[in-house]
Amino acid sequence: MALNAGDRAPHFTLPDQRGKRHKLSSYRGKWVLLYFYPKDDTPGCTKEACALRDHMAAFEKLNVAILGVSVDPIKSHARFAEKYKLPFPLLSDENKQVVNLYGVWGKKTFMGREYEGTHRMSFLIDPQGKIAKVYSKVKPAEHAEEVLNDVRELLSSQRSSSVTRRS
Repeated sequence: MALNAGDRAPHFTLPDQRGKRHKLSSYRGKWVLLYFYPKDDTPGCTKEACALRDHMAAFEKLNVAILGVSVDPIKSHARFAEKYKLPFPLLSDENKQVVNLYGVWGKKTFMGREYEGTHRMSFLIDPQGKIAKVYSKVKPAEHAEEVLNDVRELLSSQRSSSVTRRS
């Protein structure tokens, strides 16, 4: 079952690169960029993580928490986060519970070979825990700016509709 904008974001609890457990429900009241990526320290994943890192101040200003998820083990996440000074949690989903819950695990093809893996997808979750936007075609270098623009637009339309309701 595919998740869509407007759906309640499925709950989960996963450990990060330091072993600290993160519950999605702990982020209520904040925007959350839940981004799924195939593998630590690979070219596209590094490009995406570093772009998010480089825009961290803008995400914080807009009250957006960033959570990266892959099926890599905690130790791999720790090395990746340390190497690139990533300031956000990288969650380890070794049992593939959350990648399946969000529908990002499936058939992939690389150089003519088919295999099962994590699709590069992201979900922007609003402060009430609903999916505001699904990013199914993520371009690693451009994703951070795309999400920031979408959050600004969503916040602007929320302000406009609350002004209209008060008038």
